[in-house]
Amino acid sequence: MMLDRWIANADDPGVQQQLQELRAGDETAVRDAFYQDLAFGTGGLRGIVGAGPNRMNVYTVAKATQGLANYLNANFAEPSVAIARDSRHMGREFVEVAAGVLAANGIRSFLYPRIEPTPALSFAVRDLGCSAGICMTASHNPAPYNGYKAYGPDGCQITTQAAHDIQAAINATDVFDDVRAMPFAEALESGMARYIGEDTLDRFIEAVAEQSVDAAADAEGAEDVKVVYTPLNGTGLECVTRILEKTGVRDVTLVEEQAAPDGDFPTCPYPNPEIREALERGLALCEQVRPDLLLATDPDADRVGIAARHGDEYRLISGNEMGALLLDYLCRAREARGESLADAVAVTTIVSTAMVDALAADYGFQLRRTLTGFKYIGEQIGLLEAAGTPGRFLFGFEESYGYLAGTHVRDKDAVVASMLICQMARDYKARGMDLVEAMDALYQRYGYHRNATISLEYPGAAGAEKMAAIMARLEAEPPTEVAGLAVTACVNYREGVAMPVCGSAGPEGAPDEPQTLPAADVFEMQLEGGSKLIVRPSGTEPKIKAYLFAACPTPAEAEERLARMDAAARELLA
Repeated sequence: MMLDRWIANADDPGVQQQLQELRAGDETAVRDAFYQDLAFGTGGLRGIVGAGPNRMNVYTVAKATQGLANYLNANFAEPSVAIARDSRHMGREFVEVAAGVLAANGIRSFLYPRIEPTPALSFAVRDLGCSAGICMTASHNPAPYNGYKAYGPDGCQITTQAAHDIQAAINATDVFDDVRAMPFAEALESGMARYIGEDTLDRFIEAVAEQSVDAAADAEGAEDVKVVYTPLNGTGLECVTRILEKTGVRDVTLVEEQAAPDGDFPTCPYPNPEIREALERGLALCEQVRPDLLLATDPDADRVGIAARHGDEYRLISGNEMGALLLDYLCRAREARGESLADAVAVTTIVSTAMVDALAADYGFQLRRTLTGFKYIGEQIGLLEAAGTPGRFLFGFEESYGYLAGTHVRDKDAVVASMLICQMARDYKARGMDLVEAMDALYQRYGYHRNATISLEYPGAAGAEKMAAIMARLEAEPPTEVAGLAVTACVNYREGVAMPVCGSAGPEGAPDEPQTLPAADVFEMQLEGGSKLIVRPSGTEPKIKAYLFAACPTPAEAEERLARMDAAARELLA
């Protein structure tokens, strides 16, 4: 039995204690911990910290790193790896284990000496010329989770082929027999593990500042934007406050109980800036301080959520809405500088708002849609760079509150997003508008697009089987109508489909080559009237997600249609 083998071989005291507790517990807990190995999804490995192959622990981290090391040694001469972590439990231990495994395999590692945002890791990979990167983070998941994001030499999360090859190398590695390891202290002393210098983080902040749209704003004007900020006990405090100070946003009030790193996330058990519950402490402080904005970054500071003051209340701005607002803002800024948008490229995902199609048609830029996962957006930047035209990249975003301007990193970046959101709020305030009114103006201009995401949990082995059965049923027998709306077409992304592109076809006289999306477990139902329902299992969590799209002439009609679609989707996925 696998449990017995782990008990016989695991010499880590914490893991051994958990194994003994499993042995004394119920069979369901044992099955959930051992029925599968953690696998690479859209964000690498992610799981509950605990004992067993389906958990994050020093052994699964070592096995993953051995697989990565085998891949790197087979594909790179003298490879090196940059490593970072967020504020989650076991982060330091996982970083040290990874560095020790890499050192034992002849691979040098560079470690941030303290917690830092995920985008700072993406930057370090590029800045230090590394072959790969590792970030120990579970993003917005609850406190029991941790994770392992792997990055390629371009600073982008590993994409389809590399992920497949690394997963194959991990699968070929026995968790106890095949892992080569060195004590972390020995790796440091030998120079095979080194700490990243402050100059790298300084260059990251400078690169973010270069994306400033109103760098010439004087201090007096900048102080007109008043901000409450919470890093949700994660990594954002250092870099976000530095960039706001550097770009003239000095009236910043911290949510004190959420400022210091804390892997327990005691005031927000689900530290996800997409949900209102995570922002409650910040919203309460807003009622006292009365800022223009509330900014909230998730634990690894790659995503940011906001609430904007509108009269006497604070309204949450969704990820789709902020993506449209920022894209419109950057387009207007370029036009104000006299720059053409004809060759510009914005990138979003197939599950993000359809409103930006209308922006692409209006401003004349090209909009590309990728699969879900910011690594696919980063991959598009890499293609532009390979073609010698990285300057074409305008903006990238996904509906789950991830945004990127600039090519200094290849992942979503809450540091640059926080800076731009404050600058945009300042711009609108100078025109007598808040961000809620700015969004209303976009709705009036481009139509009332309403979006919602349903996330249904299917935990454990039984849940995985249920999710697979739901997707198989949809593909074999798709519904003919959803919420009273006829299904006009279905798109099965397992078959690999042409990348959706709106707006410009590319440079005049040299249109861009068509692209095909990688095969993915995603099913789309197009409905009459321009509405859509997209269903996909999460690559990193035991969930199925349904993405709802409704576009109507009035907000009331859009809300009513979205409510009907929500009920129908829940029934469909039951």
